[in-house]
Amino acid sequence: MNGQPTSSFRGNKASLPEKICQSCGRPMVWRKKWAKNWNEVKYCSSTCQRLARHP
Repeated sequence: MNGQPTSSFRGNKASLPEKICQSCGRPMVWRKKWAKNWNEVKYCSSTCQRLARHP
């Protein structure tokens, strides 16, 4: 490790990608834990995912 971060994030949160939650309609900003599957992310939380399945 040479001390360089592994992601392209450099501290500017305004430049992070954003999506709208399909359940609640709120905007959600990219998170590091979603890096591998950002294209498949539909809900901002597990609660929204549960509510979408069982309205």
